[in-house]
Amino acid sequence: MHRLIRNCETVAILDEDCRDLPGGWIETRGGVIEAFGPAGSEPEGPFEETIDATGLVVTPGLVNTHHHFFQTLTRATPAAANAELFQWLVTHYPIWARIDRDAMSAAATVALGEMMLSGCTLSSDHHYLFSKNLTDPIDAAIESANALGVRFTATRGSMTLSEKDGGLPPDSVVQDEKTVLEDSARTIEQYHDTSEGAMIQVALAPCSPFTVTQDLMRETSKMARAYKVRMHTHLAETLDEDEYCLAHFKVRPLQYLEDVEWLGSDAWLAHGVHFNPDEQKKLGACRCGIAHCPSSNMRLASGIARTLDYRANGIPLGLGVDGSASNDASSLSAEARQALLLGRIQYGASALTVEEVLRWATRGGAEILGRPEVGRIAKGLRADLAFFPLDDIAFSGAVDPLAAIVLCGPARVRKLMVEGRWVIEDGRLLHIDLGRTLEAHRAASKRIVNG
Repeated sequence: MHRLIRNCETVAILDEDCRDLPGGWIETRGGVIEAFGPAGSEPEGPFEETIDATGLVVTPGLVNTHHHFFQTLTRATPAAANAELFQWLVTHYPIWARIDRDAMSAAATVALGEMMLSGCTLSSDHHYLFSKNLTDPIDAAIESANALGVRFTATRGSMTLSEKDGGLPPDSVVQDEKTVLEDSARTIEQYHDTSEGAMIQVALAPCSPFTVTQDLMRETSKMARAYKVRMHTHLAETLDEDEYCLAHFKVRPLQYLEDVEWLGSDAWLAHGVHFNPDEQKKLGACRCGIAHCPSSNMRLASGIARTLDYRANGIPLGLGVDGSASNDASSLSAEARQALLLGRIQYGASALTVEEVLRWATRGGAEILGRPEVGRIAKGLRADLAFFPLDDIAFSGAVDPLAAIVLCGPARVRKLMVEGRWVIEDGRLLHIDLGRTLEAHRAASKRIVNG
């Protein structure tokens, strides 16, 4: 499809020399951005489709770098509503052990759909929960992503240390290391696509220092580098984790990560709240990325990540909604707003701009997921675009349309394009029956919560 998108309220370029293009246009052909420009310079065509984007702010598709889709089934769980991370996990593990394939499919579809409605065109999911009831959750999530038409980085997570081994989870949700490694290889070989514009990619993602062994971390890094896939884990989320690593390994979390041969530009870390200045320099030197999850960090009182210090030290930074039981939402536009507001508490109102946060939500996330062909509006990159309307009551009176989608948000899209194909039009997910999906999701939630 050769398409012209014209009369945009503004087109978010977000480069140092070009913030945005009021009244701008974008030309796409197939799955690729062919050209873009300011108002009055539109090409003549002919085009197979011309879209009048009057009143719509057009941005690169947003990129989510950390999530746990299955947790959409346990939002606002009363027993964990006021808990910090370790107690929050211990409360949820027995409930999550009851998740089955049908529940997982509904959870993945709801999580992805909610993110898409917030402007997300590429998401990762950190799935580490396997049980007798749920043996193929990665396959279920990939099926949901394919059905919705969204890009997806599936991370094959793992937990191998149960309570009896000094870990946090019960026996019912851990696996042995042989099973983990065999299924990790299967998942990569079956699903990882290295082609330009790939819709599905795979990464390997042991859960955390307190749920897997050092041997598994090392074997995972060997496998990931042999297959040339990326690696992901939680790290430095809470001070409790610092204490755990010092007690069990005699080192801080980042030194633990280095000891198990994980530091590198092919890894990204969820949260990264508690890195000291020397650790920040080490991360920046090797270009190891961080998925900043401000809502979850506030919800669980984990702390405030020093985002601008991280960027000053050269650390790649993206945004993550984290699990919907610790957020409790899957809106990346809401996460961008939280990142802005929390960052200003840390650094001051003039130190962190809307443009910088939108860069984290787009090109920053694309960088740490290893997807340089998305996350920006530029000639030759993939046609992943989000179209935000400004006709809602929340935006009435907004003077700067680009700033409005962050400051007045959370915003939802009118239209969403992935690989040059419409996946949302008129604010509606095109490829699923949302009402039926929500009915199945709510029933699954009640089933697993009530036992």
